[in-house]
Amino acid sequence: EVRLVQSGGGLVQAGGSLRLSCVLSGFPLEDYAVGWFRQAPGKEREAVSCISNRDGSTYYQESVKGRFTISSDSAKNTVFLQMNSLKPEDTAVYYCAADDKSHGLLKTYQWYEYDYWGQGTQVTVSS
Repeated sequence: EVRLVQSGGGLVQAGGSLRLSCVLSGFPLEDYAVGWFRQAPGKEREAVSCISNRDGSTYYQESVKGRFTISSDSAKNTVFLQMNSLKPEDTAVYYCAADDKSHGLLKTYQWYEYDYWGQGTQVTVSS
């Protein structure tokens, strides 16, 4: 059974930092691309950052470049999203997701192409 279990998130003031974790089980990390997505109230789900666990290539949404860092630890089968210099507009429910069609390569950052999802975690940034 494929499972993604998220942790992290919470409430932070603008300028603060949070780290999200996504533990994947049921499959080897290197066979999947993993992304972090977010959805704010009344808005569409959007990709924040994605990573290939085979070649290390990454994608970042323009608005988070230089502030967020995606990484993975294959020994722990875990993907992280370090979020620094947080802004109120980063407030959303954040999800991790895995693409099982990619053979570990980063082929897409479209949320509807990802097959397995974590439970979501709220990130709230106060001004």
